[in-house]
Amino acid sequence: MEYLIGIQGPDFVLVAADTIAANSIIQMKHDHDKMFKLSEKILMLCVGEAGDTVQFAEYIQKNVQLYKMRNGEEELLQWWACCPLVCSLPSLSLQTPYHVNLLLAGYDEQAGPALYYMDYMSALAKAPFAAHGYGAFLTLSILDRYYKPDLTRDEAVELLKKCLEELKKRFILSLPSFNVRLIDKDGIKDLEKLPLAAA
Repeated sequence: MEYLIGIQGPDFVLVAADTIAANSIIQMKHDHDKMFKLSEKILMLCVGEAGDTVQFAEYIQKNVQLYKMRNGEEELLQWWACCPLVCSLPSLSLQTPYHVNLLLAGYDEQAGPALYYMDYMSALAKAPFAAHGYGAFLTLSILDRYYKPDLTRDEAVELLKKCLEELKKRFILSLPSFNVRLIDKDGIKDLEKLPLAAA
């Protein structure tokens, strides 16, 4: 029922996540933030079983903080260094299963922006765009058709709006609002909430 989306541009990554926390068919919360800040330029977006996502995200956050404290450098841990750490926990899922799907988005001064897609089985892939949830079935074709590697920030926002409008029109469930954030050389910025409720 949940939905995550990420779009990488030449010097930024644009990400969005719905704000609904649900249990079965019941909406428990309408302002749930599914994005977890790992550093000033790294965001992890998680969906899956409610307890698993929180436990997994907090585990990763605390280990990133521990890494920074041990090494004494705030920005030493870059997005590409987070990938093995993030992958290590679900890969132990034979003993302790975590049902967590995630997107890892970040920016590095040398390597630039990056977007990684990971499922609950620890399959990790770098991607120019990615989506998780049932909504991905409806929007990946739009991303495939309209994405271009050199898109501007405005074009990325328009592409995101196109995907969210498709969800509003065709998805059987209501996802009324989304948190939208942009990661670039200046860090993580909140963009406006994108309401999709009927006007």
